Amino acid sequence: MSRPADDHDEYENALATRYAGAAMRRLFSARHRVETWRRLWVWLAEAEQALGLPITDAQLAELRAHLGSIDFDAAARYEKRFRHDVMAHVHAYGDVAPSAKPILHLGATSCYVTDNADAILVREALRLVERGLAEAVAAVAAFARRWKDLPCLAYTHFQPAQPTTVGKRACLWLLDLADDLRDVRRAADEVPFLGSKGTTGTQASFVTLFEGDAERIEALDLDVARRAGFPAPVPVSGQTYSRRADWKVMSVLGGVAISATRFANDVRLLSGVAELSEPFEAEQIGSSAMAYKRNPMRSERMTSLSRFLLTLVPAAGSTAASQWLERTLDDSAARRLFLPEAFLAADAVLRLLANVARGLVVNEAVVRRRLMADLPFMATEEILMRGVRAGGDRQALHERIRVHSLAAREALLAGGDRNDLLERLKGDPAFAAVRGEVDAMADPRRFVGLAPRQVERFLAEHVDPLLAGYPDLGADVSIDV
Repeated sequence: MSRPADDHDEYENALATRYAGAAMRRLFSARHRVETWRRLWVWLAEAEQALGLPITDAQLAELRAHLGSIDFDAAARYEKRFRHDVMAHVHAYGDVAPSAKPILHLGATSCYVTDNADAILVREALRLVERGLAEAVAAVAAFARRWKDLPCLAYTHFQPAQPTTVGKRACLWLLDLADDLRDVRRAADEVPFLGSKGTTGTQASFVTLFEGDAERIEALDLDVARRAGFPAPVPVSGQTYSRRADWKVMSVLGGVAISATRFANDVRLLSGVAELSEPFEAEQIGSSAMAYKRNPMRSERMTSLSRFLLTLVPAAGSTAASQWLERTLDDSAARRLFLPEAFLAADAVLRLLANVARGLVVNEAVVRRRLMADLPFMATEEILMRGVRAGGDRQALHERIRVHSLAAREALLAGGDRNDLLERLKGDPAFAAVRGEVDAMADPRRFVGLAPRQVERFLAEHVDPLLAGYPDLGADVSIDV
C-alpha cells in the first residue's frame, strides 16, 4: 500500500538537522544568500546612479522595497528554462520590481553577485566562528583557573611521567585554541571582496557604460565595496576572486578542527581512566546494551566532526590549484558544498567544545589515587639524595631503592590496591636517618614544578587580554542531540 511522501523521504544533511547552531544555519540558507544577492544589485545600482548613469530614485526605491520578496518557485521555473541560477533570480527580482528590471545587474557578470555574496557570507560566518571560539576559550580558561593547583599524573607516550596539574594540562588545549581565535579574527579582517570587475576582470562592460571614464569606473568598484562593508575591492582579478582565498579560510577552520580534536582526544583518554567525566544528563543513555556506561559521546562526536572538517581543506586547495586562466566553472559545485559545510561543522565542533569544557567533571579521588600509585617511584631520587646527605652510601642506598621498587611494582601488578614503596623504604634500616622525612618528600605538590604559576601567568598575560574584547561570554550552549 502506497503512502504519501513527506520530509522523511529525502536525504537530509545532518550538519543542518542535528549539529550546527541556528545562526550558522540561517546564514547559509537560500533566503539569506539571495537577499544578499539583491542587496548587491541595489548597491550596484545606487553606485551607478551616484556616478551619473540614468537610474531613477523610483527604480531604486522599488528594488529596496522588494529585497525580501523572493519567489523561490518562480526562480526555480526560470532556472529550469535558462539553466542559470543567477539569471533566474534576476528575472524573479525583475518581476516584483518591474520599473527597475531594465537596469538590474547593469554591467555585471554572475560572479558580481556570487563571489561578492560569498565574501559577505564567509566574513559573517567567520565572525560567528570567532564568537564560538571565544566562548570555548573562556570555558577552558575557567576550567584551567579552577584546577590550576590540583596535582595529577602527567604522561609522555601515554606512560606515567612527572606530575603536572589538571589546570596546567588544560592550558595546553588553551594555547592552541587561543591561537585559533587570533587566526580566525585575522581571516575575517582579510576576506577579499571582488567588487565590480566584469567578465574577465578588465571592467570592459563598465568602460562602455561610463564612456571610457576610468576614474568613474574605479570609483564604482570602490563604492560598491564600501557599501558592502569592505575597505576596498581586490586590486586585480579574473572573473572571480582568487580561489586561494577560500583555501586560506578553510585552512583556518581546519586549525580549529585540529585543536578541538586534541582537546576531545585527551578528554576521551582521561574518561577512559575515570579522571574526567563529560557532562551527563539525568536520563542520558550511554549504551543501548550496557546500561552502566557513561561514554564520552560529545567528545567522540567532536572528534568525528573535526575529522570531517579536516577532509574539506584539501578540496579547497585542489580547487584553487586547478583554476584555468581568467575563469573555469569547475570550482562552483565544490564550493557550494565545502564552504557552508565547513562552517556548519566548525560551528558544531565549537558548540560541543564549549559545552563539554563548561561541564567537565574532575574526579578528584581518582586523580589522586592514580597519581599516588606512581608518585612513590618518582620520590625515590629525592629520598636517595637526602639519605646520602645524612651520611649514607649512595650506591648502597640506590641498590636498596631498586630492590624495594621492583618488589612494590610486582605487588601492584599482582593485584595490590596501593603502592607501598614508601612503607618499605621507611622500614629499611638503611634509611633510618631520613625515615621521618619520607612522607613529606612524597607530597604531590613538590613535584609539579611551576605548573600553578604557569597557569596564572598564561591566563593573565595571554588569555584574559585576548578575551577582553568579547563581552557577555558564558551563554548557555545546549546540545540537543
